[in-house]
Amino acid sequence: MGEIDGFVHRIRVRYADCDMQGVVFNANYFAYIDDAMDMWLQHALGQEYLDGFDYAVKKAGMEWASPARMREVVELRPTVTRWGRTSFDVRIGLSVGDRVVGEGELVLVSITPGGYEPSPVPERVRRALGEASSLMSR
Repeated sequence: MGEIDGFVHRIRVRYADCDMQGVVFNANYFAYIDDAMDMWLQHALGQEYLDGFDYAVKKAGMEWASPARMREVVELRPTVTRWGRTSFDVRIGLSVGDRVVGEGELVLVSITPGGYEPSPVPERVRRALGEASSLMSR
């Protein structure tokens, strides 16, 4: 699979994002990932992407390679890496320029809108993420 037509979400690191060592506090990377996911899904599915579709995070992980520091711009690149019937996995590469910062991994479960019952991933979501992903794998 691949990235949706080269989608990149950029976040400039603020002073408040950093710990006493001057690097991004670990938990803030998950806030960056959450923001990137929202923007990525809007990009792929449109502004109203939650109409008839909702999801919950079942599992979140992060592996760090190097720290991001104040005023640097972190680039996040989400990619679908697995499709299930009611779930899908997303890898989010994080970098500052050519320097790899880390990699986030999410397991997302499609749920009934307004509820928390697992439901099949809608075809329009698979199509939008799958078709755009296939463009990058050529």
